[in-house]
Amino acid sequence: MGQAWGFGRYGGPEVQEFFERPDPVPGRGEVLIRVTVAGVNPLDHLVRSGLVDGLDGGRPFPRVLGMEAAGTVLALGEDVDGLEVGDAVFGFALTGGGTYAETTVLSAPNTARIPAGLSASVAATLPVAGTTAVDVLDQLGLPAGATILVNGIGGGVGLAVAQLAIARELRVIGTGSSAKREPAEAIGARFIDYTAGDVAAAARELVPDGFDGIVDLVGGTSLRTVAPLARDPRDIIAVGDMSVPDLGGRFVERRLDRENLERSAQLALDGALAPVITAIHPLSDAPAALATVENGHTSGKVIIKVT
Repeated sequence: MGQAWGFGRYGGPEVQEFFERPDPVPGRGEVLIRVTVAGVNPLDHLVRSGLVDGLDGGRPFPRVLGMEAAGTVLALGEDVDGLEVGDAVFGFALTGGGTYAETTVLSAPNTARIPAGLSASVAATLPVAGTTAVDVLDQLGLPAGATILVNGIGGGVGLAVAQLAIARELRVIGTGSSAKREPAEAIGARFIDYTAGDVAAAARELVPDGFDGIVDLVGGTSLRTVAPLARDPRDIIAVGDMSVPDLGGRFVERRLDRENLERSAQLALDGALAPVITAIHPLSDAPAALATVENGHTSGKVIIKVT
């Protein structure tokens, strides 16, 4: 039996609970891992709230929270290629196993080996933030010298997008609350504090001719405020707000496969992507870890050190 943290029904933080569960048995196309580090993401509380369908794998309650992890392979299910027992790996829990737990199952096609020289803590941040950043920038395909607005730069995905954009020699301007200024400017982005006044006016002052690309990580009214700043609405990419086509933009096309995980890991090894880990919690403190992300009070990435 191992400890896990999850939820007994859909709802808010009040439905969360610690519980014991036996080690999951890896099914076809799955690997059982001993979790070393789990990444914490806004998607986690959306799943708990019942707002995201199809990520539970048909598993009964209580369900374990978390979508990304790094750890060591303990067992293989059927039809698993390219991974072996004992491998240090990182990847997605796309079949409902969760990652805020001592052991869990990852989807093998969406899991990769951790390359030598990369820590488990960094690897655990890459499945969501790292691959999303790669996907967004590939989709935009902007040339060196272009200007990009990262709307909501302060979180793990926003900082990853900004870092990789700068590595591609793009000019990066980001929006966020005042607490997000320091990490954004530390990686070389210009910063607009949305609490200090008119965001659109401040952005136009910096880039009078409009942005070559906009990456939106906020959605809603904020997306609609910055959308007119794009020179071409087709170069607005939203990560969370699926209504972006109404504005002429596009939703990010995600690639969750092993190849994209390996690519993000190589970018981290090369120094182009350096996840900004701002808080490390033990599994026993998982409620606080998710609360900071759910409340929007954190910059960069929050991780849970399990073993």
